[in-house]
Amino acid sequence: MADRPAVEAVTEALAKAPARAFPETVELSVNLKELDLTVPKNRIEDEVPLPNGRGRNIKVAIIATPEMCQKVRGVADLVVPSNELEELVKDKKNAKKLASDIDFFLAEAPLMPLIGKRLGVVLGPRGKMPRPVPPGGDPTNMINALKRSIRIRSKGNRTFHAAVGTRAMPPEQLGGNIDAVLQRIVGKLERGRSNIESVYVKTTMGPSVRIW
Repeated sequence: MADRPAVEAVTEALAKAPARAFPETVELSVNLKELDLTVPKNRIEDEVPLPNGRGRNIKVAIIATPEMCQKVRGVADLVVPSNELEELVKDKKNAKKLASDIDFFLAEAPLMPLIGKRLGVVLGPRGKMPRPVPPGGDPTNMINALKRSIRIRSKGNRTFHAAVGTRAMPPEQLGGNIDAVLQRIVGKLERGRSNIESVYVKTTMGPSVRIW
């Protein structure tokens, strides 16, 4: 089947999906081929900024010195001063809830070993280990970029999914997001487009429509 424009496919997917009583996500399903996914370098794990945003609020937390936390109060959704980290991780139930509620984590670089030791077991399996921030820097721009980003992870699977927006967004915006995600995925693959067998788009509960 020949490739088709993403905006055309997502328009069809939206038209075919019955209305739901909740805000549906629009997602891609990407099927890989001719890759040995037991080799780590063949797996995809990346954060992709969407040109038209996610269509919903993305929560970003930062774990840093009190000085850095002060710089991003009102920008990050949660700031955790380094002197409060130990108190945070004492309650495992609370730590798991935090890992579920927050989309992205940042941490001042010197704190990464401690965070790995104390929170790695919670954040690692979810693909949410913090991105390091240089000591003393201002992570405002990084936080703002993450608020319009998605995380893509193939892990060891030939088929993986990526949210590209919500049903409330116009097809043109969703199509632009899809193009950005596929461009990034192709750039990560050993043989580029040749390592992709097929790509579909769908709403949460709607039927799939093929793009590639």
